Amino acid sequence: MTETTAPALTRTPGGPQRATLLELFFDLVFVAALALTSIDLARKLSWAGVVEGLLPLLAVWWVWQITTLVTDYYDPERWPIQAILGGTMLGSILLAATLPAAFGPHGLFFAIVYVTIHLGRGLPLVTFQRGGPQIRAARFMIWFGVSTPAWILGALSPHPTTRGALWALALALEYLIGALRYPVPRLGRVPLSQYETAGRHLGERYQQFMILTLGDLIVVPALKFGQTGFSGLRTAALLAAFAATALLWQIYVFRIGLRFETVIDQNPGRVERWAPYTQVLTVAGVVALGTGFELVIGQPGGTTPAAWAVVLFAGPALFLVGRITFEYQMFRRYSRSRVAWAVVLIPMAVVACAVPPLLATVLVAINLLGVAVTDAIRGRRGSGRLSGDP
Repeated sequence: MTETTAPALTRTPGGPQRATLLELFFDLVFVAALALTSIDLARKLSWAGVVEGLLPLLAVWWVWQITTLVTDYYDPERWPIQAILGGTMLGSILLAATLPAAFGPHGLFFAIVYVTIHLGRGLPLVTFQRGGPQIRAARFMIWFGVSTPAWILGALSPHPTTRGALWALALALEYLIGALRYPVPRLGRVPLSQYETAGRHLGERYQQFMILTLGDLIVVPALKFGQTGFSGLRTAALLAAFAATALLWQIYVFRIGLRFETVIDQNPGRVERWAPYTQVLTVAGVVALGTGFELVIGQPGGTTPAAWAVVLFAGPALFLVGRITFEYQMFRRYSRSRVAWAVVLIPMAVVACAVPPLLATVLVAINLLGVAVTDAIRGRRGSGRLSGDP
């Protein structure tokens, strides 16, 4: 189907692509959601607890991602888009508040809020737009309508296993359809040209979000430190957690600025189509590491339980895998040194089970320091360009 343009709410070619302050304000809601997830996971650390924390987290991430696509295609300076963003922000606050009980008594509330955000965000765009923008919004609404029954039926189930299965099915459908560009009979897929509307804006949005995501590693340890009281071991654990957080910032933010610019200049649509699936790994890594910091600061001495070692070292592993995958998707190259440091995390996790949690956290920081140092060496050799050299 031929799509005409209706520029009333869409971005104008050549217009400003900077992220707005309202969008940055919107992101703060998700920082709270990530912190709540880390804290809740620390309280019920088990395989079931991981699933019950992971599925709502993936849902929250998808809310942020789809909302970012809206502000990337539509002009966030227009008041109707700002109103949509405000409504989504309110719904996201409610989602964040119910995250710890999404598999408990507030499951139905969580599911209703989630589907209302997606359907309510698309309704005014379908109603008041014409041509291409209307068809684009209709594609999104149709597929979120398809996934809605699984969300509601899962929430109505009294069995956590059934709820988890139905919610996982709904999320798998939403993530898959997003990768396929929301194909609809007679309407087709989202045109590739619509993924190249404001690539620089999207790159800036991801960088902003990741900076705020790392705030999870500041907020969670600080709250736990204040609740448990001051001691030498806890202070050392807090310092180790801060060092690891600063190194993650170095690995992700400091090194990614020029890369985003390069990718966007060469193929702006590639970021928009693939970043959601790589960046969710880095977000999950931060949440896992925040869970580990919460546990370690609460009990820095003794022997590290195996479950604690898993979240402590799975966090940076997921973070590095996300970054490696992003680099490969964007440049068709990857950093061998980062792969090596990610692999080294496995024997480090084994060693961590024989040492106190404080020393396990120090091992995490040492690994990330190794990544940062080899990145710096590789950067000097390649004049700041991404290199596939070891």
